Amino acid sequence: MLECVPNFSEGRDQAVVRAIADAIAQTPGVLLLGWESDTDHNRSVMTFAGTPDVVVEAAVRGTGKAAELIDLSAHQGVHPRVGAADVIPFIPLDDSTMDEAVAAAHRAGEEIWRRCGVPVYFYEHAARSPGRQRLERVRRKDFDGAPPDVGNLAAHPTAGASMVGARGILIAYNVQLATRDAAIAQAIARKIRESSGGFPHVKAMGIYLASRDCAQVSMNLTNFAETPLERVYETIASAAREHGTEAVAGEIIGFIPRRAYEMAPKFFRHAESFSESRILETRIAELLG
Repeated sequence: MLECVPNFSEGRDQAVVRAIADAIAQTPGVLLLGWESDTDHNRSVMTFAGTPDVVVEAAVRGTGKAAELIDLSAHQGVHPRVGAADVIPFIPLDDSTMDEAVAAAHRAGEEIWRRCGVPVYFYEHAARSPGRQRLERVRRKDFDGAPPDVGNLAAHPTAGASMVGARGILIAYNVQLATRDAAIAQAIARKIRESSGGFPHVKAMGIYLASRDCAQVSMNLTNFAETPLERVYETIASAAREHGTEAVAGEIIGFIPRRAYEMAPKFFRHAESFSESRILETRIAELLG
């Protein structure tokens, strides 16, 4: 079984989001675990799982529907993006291997170009060149200056390009602050992210959320087993107090593996969105009945 967690560049028009979700869910054999939309990020994250063939087909169908319905040239949101179907990672589950996830990513990329006309850049374990292993090095306005891995255009005129990858489990976790000042969130993000000398395997940025009228520290935790998650939250809360504010609550985007929860239950229970159904294995078991 593989998991796929594509990020689509639409979080405000729920008719569009639902159409993409339906395109995925109607793929025979797929398990659509759930999805979430954010109006400030203007982004939706969908999670589904199944056998490699099924997951590849569902990813291509979702990308095709996104390319049909989303005009990236008119898109606005606080999250970086270069495509209607912006990031499409494949993740091995159970007894699957990273090699199987890489093979699925490569097949999906070829089909996305063939059926949707959207160019594809491969990243992380699926990267075909060392310079594209890190997503942030290629997902930028002018990409990385080189041709895409699949396709002969840098970007589709309205759908942009898709970043297709293979990776391990990533946990998306945000912390809302009791302030509107994005500069405070940015300062805290610099303190905790690995690239600034913070915690290992933590990527973070600080933003202002108009819909909630507050600042947010938005994180990607790329290797939960080697990151002291509860210390990360404590550091955010302590830094917030130093800036005269406080950490209000956490927020989980998508699903978390049971092992991560068992390692740091307090960290995940800080999240207002936490429930047992947020645990990946529990959600799959629920859907399988």
